[in-house]
Amino acid sequence: MKPTTDRMLIRIKDMYKYILENGTVTTQDLVDEFGITPRTIQRDLNVLAFNELIESPVRGKWTTTEKKVKMTS
Repeated sequence: MKPTTDRMLIRIKDMYKYILENGTVTTQDLVDEFGITPRTIQRDLNVLAFNELIESPVRGKWTTTEKKVKMTS
C-alpha cells in the first residue's frame, strides 16, 4: 500500500475510535482533535458512513451505528 493510503486508513480508524469513545461528536470536534481540514474530515466521514459504521442523526453531528467491527492493532 502507498504510504498516503496507509496514513488515511490509520486516520479513519482513529476517527472511528474517537467517535465510538465520545458518543456523538461534531465535525468541528474532529477538526480540532485531528488537526486536519474540514474537507478531509468530511471525506473520511463519508468513508465511514458508506461502510455503515457511523451515521449523522443531525447535520454536522456524528455517532457510531450498531454495526459490529473487528479492529486489529
